[in-house]
Amino acid sequence: MSDDPTRDLASPAVAATRGTIETREITIDGQLLQVAIRHGDGSGPPLLLFNGIGANWELAKPFLEALTSTTAIIFDVPGVGGSPRPAWPYRPSTLARLAADLVAELGYAEVDVAGVSWGGGIAQQFAHQFPKRCRRLVLAATAPGFTMVPASPSVLWKMATPRRYTDKGYMKQIAADIYGGAFRHDPSLIGRHAGAMHGARSMGYFYQLLAMAGWTSLPWLWSLPQPTLILMGSDDPLVPPINGQIMASLIPKAELRMIDDGHMFMVTRPKETAALIEAFLAGESREAAPASLLSRTSGRLRDLIPTSGGGREKS
Repeated sequence: MSDDPTRDLASPAVAATRGTIETREITIDGQLLQVAIRHGDGSGPPLLLFNGIGANWELAKPFLEALTSTTAIIFDVPGVGGSPRPAWPYRPSTLARLAADLVAELGYAEVDVAGVSWGGGIAQQFAHQFPKRCRRLVLAATAPGFTMVPASPSVLWKMATPRRYTDKGYMKQIAADIYGGAFRHDPSLIGRHAGAMHGARSMGYFYQLLAMAGWTSLPWLWSLPQPTLILMGSDDPLVPPINGQIMASLIPKAELRMIDDGHMFMVTRPKETAALIEAFLAGESREAAPASLLSRTSGRLRDLIPTSGGGREKS
């Protein structure tokens, strides 16, 4: 593994491949993964992106294409898209370790990490479990696990199965109700999004639901050392924006930004979202200040308490 965290995957032919998206099949710890790599200019650590529940990597393509300089890595979690179902169910810690091994296989010692919706939980787990490998953290339309402020029962019921991924007509019927924002006003967005969906399988979706059962980040959010950008949609029926406010009040170096859209703002407003994230990763975002007395206190505690142990990496 390379010791240079900024080494680009396409080096030395960075200029020839910048902006292109390459797909690979890579086996990590016996698990075959469908991996997509958006090649950047190699000027910083790559962005490791965790997708939403049931989502194949192609659903993130509008965001990947809107990036200007960042190398990004995304993979279909086992049981979704092009990654076959694992033999056994898994926990967020399992996926975090799998992702860390993938990053190492690709030659990186350090990454920035982003997570969308369900993937935001895995991103939080990665930042907690591998603090020395995660430089900056981006949490989009996500929450701190089962302790979140939930969506309405009608929205949760529509999310209980992967039917929206296998029945495009059903997706068009419910998209505005579960995603809100631009999906309420532009039916063409629903069609394009539905057209990019494939590969969701019932057992893989169940494994994703099971992985997050009982998981929460609330007990340790105060200990995250990474500068963190939290992005929430102002009209998000699935993950109410108050969840972002809760996380921002607990993470010591968190900055909360509201986007005037729904749950899928990374798809419906990819250029704006990519610009916000790349500015944050480059350190151009405004200096994050703790949002409350609680977060200031937790920051002091984090400085006093060792961060090794509890399943986290020690090196």
